[in-house]
Amino acid sequence: MFAKAFRVKSNTAIKGSDRRKLRADVTAAFPTLGTDQASELVPGKEELNIVKLYAHRGDAVTVYVSGGNPVLFELEKNLYPTVYTLWSYPDLLPAFTTWPLVLEKLVGGADLMLPGIVVPPAGLPQVQKGDLCAIVLVGNRAPVAIGVAAMSTSEMLTSGLKGRGFSVLHTYEDHLWQSGDRSSPPFIAPLTPDPPDVSEEQDDMRRLTLEGKEENGEDQQMCGEKTLPEASEDPGIGGLNPDPADSKTLQEQMDELLQQCFLHALKCRVKKTDLPLLTSTFLGSHVFSCCPEGRQLDIKKSSYKKLSKFLQQMQQEQIIQVKELSKGVESIVAVDWKHPRITSFVIPEPSPTSQTIQEGSREQPYHPPDIKPLYCVPASMSLLFQESGHKKGSVLEGSEVRMIIINYAKKNDLVDADNKNLVHLDPILCDCILEKSEQHTVMKLPWDNLLTRCLEKLQPAYQVTFPGQEPIVKKGKICPIDITLAQRACNKKVTVVRNLEAYGLDPCTVAAKLQQRCQASTTVTPDPGTKDSLQVQIQGNQVHHLGRLLLEEYQLPRKHIQGLEKAPKPGKKK
Repeated sequence: MFAKAFRVKSNTAIKGSDRRKLRADVTAAFPTLGTDQASELVPGKEELNIVKLYAHRGDAVTVYVSGGNPVLFELEKNLYPTVYTLWSYPDLLPAFTTWPLVLEKLVGGADLMLPGIVVPPAGLPQVQKGDLCAIVLVGNRAPVAIGVAAMSTSEMLTSGLKGRGFSVLHTYEDHLWQSGDRSSPPFIAPLTPDPPDVSEEQDDMRRLTLEGKEENGEDQQMCGEKTLPEASEDPGIGGLNPDPADSKTLQEQMDELLQQCFLHALKCRVKKTDLPLLTSTFLGSHVFSCCPEGRQLDIKKSSYKKLSKFLQQMQQEQIIQVKELSKGVESIVAVDWKHPRITSFVIPEPSPTSQTIQEGSREQPYHPPDIKPLYCVPASMSLLFQESGHKKGSVLEGSEVRMIIINYAKKNDLVDADNKNLVHLDPILCDCILEKSEQHTVMKLPWDNLLTRCLEKLQPAYQVTFPGQEPIVKKGKICPIDITLAQRACNKKVTVVRNLEAYGLDPCTVAAKLQQRCQASTTVTPDPGTKDSLQVQIQGNQVHHLGRLLLEEYQLPRKHIQGLEKAPKPGKKK
């Protein structure tokens, strides 16, 4: 609505009676907002203006401005908060998560499509068609847009997350935001769902937190916190069969799903070399990844309630053996792969619907680009290369440069007659490759020295060729993927990786993979000092996981990665 400039009709101070009416309207429109918060939003004495304007499509909009920032706007008698307000009250609206790259499209006036929605472990918020919702980015709970749901949550899931999800009304960086102080979204950490019964869950959460500390080296969003979410009460959101004709209870269905994922993980994913395996890693990296498409595993909705109780049951059935290898930290130390329940387990085939969704959204496997160093002829060396038909700006491979120099020397009889390894320097060679102090003292050079000096005087360039694409030639040296460690609040470390795009890697895809591998929170943010680049931040020192991803899975040459030496030494706390 505010993607383009609007026209202001009037700007007046609000009257006392209108102020009281507005406060009452706010309380009615947003019941979750307390009386004190409503008074903060619509203050009793501070300056509050009413701005009447016309949006670029002709819609008549009333905007309420407090402290120089638009805080509310009214359209067709409906009241909406701006992003400035939502940054102070992030829980005012149900929030849906998307990727940072999608924001640019929303600012340009696009609606939010369902394929751009990120489904969190706790499932999507429960909304109905027409409900007002906030839109946030991965890793930050500060809303960046508001929109109206185009369908209910159950309809979103039934559609396989396809189609239009939200009609976007207002975004960060649009013209309404620009009419305020233009501040950036604050960082608001994502919520970690609390267990329903704290006293019942304390032991499990303590153990999972300790496991996360042992594996990741610091207190951060742990696997246990992420993978034991409070799911929605709607059975469709919980990943269960909502068909009323199904005679099984929701709890029975979740028990079956948990056991299915458990056996699937042991049969297909866990290897003997993985043992001992932290129970939190087993759950986060193996069990959850075996959950069928379109369903969501929530242990709290099973009869076991806690991971530890389920694993105890599996140990009693002699499928696995679990031990506390260090205080409060349990690991799976043995698996009986010949157990009848594992050998008889049949891996479920994906449903035709989910298979179609997977085929439509399956990512192409990544192949590293072919990177070839090149050399660009500068003006100072153009005379040396003009005989071979090259001029200033010509781009050559190293082998071509060597051949041109060799031919030049032979054509001009510069090879020493007594020692074929030496080359006499004529005036052109002297001007091109010698320093001023050498021009009257150095009369000839060995071949290798001559060629090395010549390559050093040329300007660097490189050619990048991605599979199935035309080569791209760029001047300068290609910047390596840069891995650094940074210190954040409370003395916590984060791993930061930059320049992934130069190698054809999507930062959001890398962040998602690292989040699963490291069981640590990740965020994708603009890289300071660059125009369009993004950087990925991962909690803790995750250089080891990052190195394995780049070197082993993506097969990138080590010479193009900078900072791998920052990985924690074995036995050293991260």
